[in-house]
Amino acid sequence: MIPVRIGYGYDVHRLQSGGVLKLGGIVVSRDVSPVAHSDGDVLLHAIADALLGAAALGDIGMHFPDDDERYRGIDSGELLVRVVEMLKEAGYRPGNVDATVVLEKPKLRPFINTMRERVAAILAVEPSFVSIKATTSEKMGFVGSGEGIAAHAVALITVDNAGA
Repeated sequence: MIPVRIGYGYDVHRLQSGGVLKLGGIVVSRDVSPVAHSDGDVLLHAIADALLGAAALGDIGMHFPDDDERYRGIDSGELLVRVVEMLKEAGYRPGNVDATVVLEKPKLRPFINTMRERVAAILAVEPSFVSIKATTSEKMGFVGSGEGIAAHAVALITVDNAGA
């Protein structure tokens, strides 16, 4: 078994006025919300896809399909917990994560450390193993016009030697 593996994840959602926008498992806005089957946390979705990809376990759409009512409105933190369990069953554990959220507003800087701590807790790693950054798209494209939000993530997983 390869001792380390790397995966990439990406997620995007349209935005609508009102509701709650959660990123990294925390509320960052009550002015806009994602159009989504789950809670639409693009950051946690991108991280989940990166982890699943690193282990060659498919993607979140395969494991948590948007036509399955069990996942309607589900907290994406719960989905990420399940992904970590899948990794463990496959003999891996999360190593580190580097993620970027692309959004015009709100500004995410005040929330970054709390998001890092929340993601680290779910992954059972130190916060120093989780990097979350935010950028805009300089008012270009669907994100720049405020129509949507996107997130990219890269994750490293390692062989879980806990049982050895």
